[in-house]
Amino acid sequence: MKYDRILIRYGELSTKGRNRKQFVDKLRRTIAKALEAFPAVSIEAKRERMYVLLNGEDVEEISKVLKNIFGIQSFSPAIKLERDIEIIKAAALDIVTSLYEEGSTFKISARRADKGFELDTNEINQAIGGHLLKNILGLKVDVKNPDINVQIEVRTEAIYLSCENIAGAGGLPSGTSGKAMLMLSGGLDSPVAGYLSMKRGLEVEGVHFFSPPFTSERAKQKVIDISEKLARFNGHFVLHIVPFTTIQQLIHKQIPENYTMTATRRIMLRITDEIRKRQEALAIITGESLGQVASQTLESMYAINDVTNTPILRPLITTDKTEIIEWAKKIDTHDISIRPYEDCCTVFVPSSPKTKPKKEKIQYYESFTDFEPLIEEAVKNVETIILKREENKINTEMDSLF
Repeated sequence: MKYDRILIRYGELSTKGRNRKQFVDKLRRTIAKALEAFPAVSIEAKRERMYVLLNGEDVEEISKVLKNIFGIQSFSPAIKLERDIEIIKAAALDIVTSLYEEGSTFKISARRADKGFELDTNEINQAIGGHLLKNILGLKVDVKNPDINVQIEVRTEAIYLSCENIAGAGGLPSGTSGKAMLMLSGGLDSPVAGYLSMKRGLEVEGVHFFSPPFTSERAKQKVIDISEKLARFNGHFVLHIVPFTTIQQLIHKQIPENYTMTATRRIMLRITDEIRKRQEALAIITGESLGQVASQTLESMYAINDVTNTPILRPLITTDKTEIIEWAKKIDTHDISIRPYEDCCTVFVPSSPKTKPKKEKIQYYESFTDFEPLIEEAVKNVETIILKREENKINTEMDSLF
């Protein structure tokens, strides 16, 4: 007997109140978009559960897509059955027989959402368990750590039978928390910050600063490759590449060396904020971790943040490098991030950057130069790349949104 659907569990969405329908509807649309490569599937969204009806499509391929969709706590390939104990026995025997290997153990996990069903939970467990033991030679019970967990969910409209729980990405559906701009370098930190922000329901767009000829096309491609990885979670990812050479050269000409890093971050933040306004986003995300480098001391953050009132989100602020590396491996950006192609932040690092810059001093140093026309020019010449997930591949479109 083949699975005919995938049962999706909401997790955190289940805690929502009056606006729960909004979250469920958004998740349904996200799943539908992600499964466009499987035209036969259809989706049933209910308050407690969601079902992907397979209609002959490959359950394993669809499962690979569902694993990366935020808002899904877990899911199970399942069969919808009539509310008849004999039908349940036959289906359970069919599935467990197909999964059984010599020495396998099992348990029955019945859940009776409909209390009007003829058998209670214990009676269901005993009826199905006894039937399996009688008909599969060598099968043994293990209620703590079974090889096969037969899950039976009794609901008003039908009974659902499954034998596997697959972990989803968790979090909230994309876009339910608004939009934010991610300051995306080629390093380890910012992609992880973007991923964790997406997990909280944010639609994330990347902003990368590119300074040719000091940074190479390979460094630019590195960031595009990272963006492709992020696109797999929400179905698409928009990357804005900012030409930064002229501004960066001027900073190093006009600002004292130990304050160039502070000035660079301030200008980057101002440009990102301008792009945020045009993209109608509400916040800026960074990959900063407190004390990790000179620009990430509390004093530096205070001096840099002075240029905007826009909320700055720092998902990694209390994490250490080891934790960030583990996250990067988990989301498959680690090997890209460690490619030896430097971005403008690392190429232009001063020999002795100020770790405790004074806001008043950097304001004074910047007052001798009018950066505003250069900021406007940089925003005007932004290159925008839209990466889309289609048929489990990434298609790239290049555009200019400004």
